[in-house]
Amino acid sequence: MCGIIAVIRQKSQRLPVPAAPLAQTLAELHSNLAAPTADLCERLLLAAEQLEQVDRVLRGVAGLQSLIADPEAAAAIGRQAEVLQAQAETLELALDQPLGSAGGAVLQLLNLEQTNAALIRCKDAIWAISRDRLRAARDVSYLGSRVLTTAPLSPAATAVLFSAHQALSALDRLEVRGRDSAGLELQISHHGLDLADPAIRSLIQSRDYRSFTSGSVKIADGTLIIVYKAAAEIGELGDNTAALRAAIIDDELLHLALGSQQVEAVVLGHTRWASIGIVSEPNAHPQCSDELITLDGTVVTLDGTVVTLDDTVASEQPAATSGTVGFVTGVLNGDVDNYADLTASEALQVAPEISTDAKVIPTLMSRRLVEGLSEYEAFRETVVRLEGSVAIAAAAASSPDRLYLASRGSGQAMYVGFAEDAFIVASEPYGVVEETSSYIRMDGETPADETNPTGSRGQIIELSATGAGTLSGIRRWSYDGSELPVTEFDLDLAQVTTRDIDRGDFPHFLLKEITASPSSFRKTLRGKLLEEGGKIRVSLTPEMLPDSVRAGLRSSRIKKVFVIGQGTAAIAGQSLAQHLSDFLAETDLRVQAILATELSGFAMREDMSDTLIVAISQSGTT
Repeated sequence: MCGIIAVIRQKSQRLPVPAAPLAQTLAELHSNLAAPTADLCERLLLAAEQLEQVDRVLRGVAGLQSLIADPEAAAAIGRQAEVLQAQAETLELALDQPLGSAGGAVLQLLNLEQTNAALIRCKDAIWAISRDRLRAARDVSYLGSRVLTTAPLSPAATAVLFSAHQALSALDRLEVRGRDSAGLELQISHHGLDLADPAIRSLIQSRDYRSFTSGSVKIADGTLIIVYKAAAEIGELGDNTAALRAAIIDDELLHLALGSQQVEAVVLGHTRWASIGIVSEPNAHPQCSDELITLDGTVVTLDGTVVTLDDTVASEQPAATSGTVGFVTGVLNGDVDNYADLTASEALQVAPEISTDAKVIPTLMSRRLVEGLSEYEAFRETVVRLEGSVAIAAAAASSPDRLYLASRGSGQAMYVGFAEDAFIVASEPYGVVEETSSYIRMDGETPADETNPTGSRGQIIELSATGAGTLSGIRRWSYDGSELPVTEFDLDLAQVTTRDIDRGDFPHFLLKEITASPSSFRKTLRGKLLEEGGKIRVSLTPEMLPDSVRAGLRSSRIKKVFVIGQGTAAIAGQSLAQHLSDFLAETDLRVQAILATELSGFAMREDMSDTLIVAISQSGTT
């Protein structure tokens, strides 16, 4: 289990707005979240719309600039968000009062399900403003703190550091998929550095590490590539990203590049749980295409000595890159099962300290670029040769405004989020939801051509900075090269927010889930189990329990109940089935708990009209 993150953006398409009026807007919403009255639901709906609008204005580079430009207004927004959050928590307590209590009378006038939904919208938006937007402003200022000592961050530099922040923030969440190492790469174009300047040249050459370890710098096709890495078998969540942030802050070369008014960057990141290759910086992703043998027929030995091969040996070696031609970087989720065969068949000259299977991806793509293929064709020719279930992201220095993605097999996922002026790529939805709820999921399983099911299974995507965040910036193909146009009908809407999946101030997600379980359970039952006159009654709307199901149970048309789930959900299903069996012991209704896979594999019948399926799902990360 690993995590992929990538960010590619275009220049902001809107101007920053003053932040001070937004604080006033929040202040005016205090009355909307006041004590419950008969119009509470309407008040909350109006507040939710206003809060979501403030959140939208503060998104993207334009919103970030608004907050950074006016720290006092940003602080005022934070204070108002705290007040609104406290009001929302007080409202939640009020909504859980018994209907027969002194404070519960007004609750009988409310549609508790709709009221609860409106309150959740308010809480989600308040969280986004305080924990996502304001935190982004603080983090970007922190990442650029060395630059800010000499001059304010330019819009271009702000955008680059914002992309870095977005990637780091996603890595913080993706670490639950593996955290023994992490890496973040900035592929910087329009950096304005004078590469002929001896001081700049010396700075770059001193960091041209052959194993692409932390701090490595490469110059290829005029593009500046800087990578930061951290690796430790034992550590806490957040240790790796803290190391990456510290390295960015202290990077003199990056600061010089950020001085350009036109600087742009593609960000590629990864958090790893090692499967092939030991835990080490050389094995951490991103991996690069550098090989030991260079185009001029020399080999760099372990001690850094450059040795020229004799003519016979050199002629037997395939042309490979030296970091200046066809330079490629990439990250991998999953395993390349045939990586050893590919290494041998292509005679890849991999440094011995690099043992991860991911190394073959940028190296093979680079070979194809040197042969004259386009970036897309070189990428496709590479990924179609990989065996195993994989998700891949790669970037070529020759096209610093492009990003290439691939997904094949059932074991790995990839999501492309459509954010404001940017694509946010992540291997889990919770890697994109901080910036957008709209995304597409790459389908690595369904063949695009039924007549060629093997060759057309898997998808490839090219993302362009021009049109980033819109349908015009994305192209998609199947593995056989057939184009698969992306339309608005391919877009999905995330059902979670950062408030759902952020571990907040807890050191571990498990501790958060244990702590939140009682309140989460209570909120789930809000409006469904009502205490009135010392008794409990059940209130389920037709949306929760359809009228057709009620009628089927009353008429005994439904004779069987299957409670299904997998993993944790299956255990919960067993509990439910046991209780239902006890309640229905004197009826003919048969209740059974069964694994979802057992039902689909062995218990399906042509006619199941007499069967009620209760499906239990579980989401979250422990």
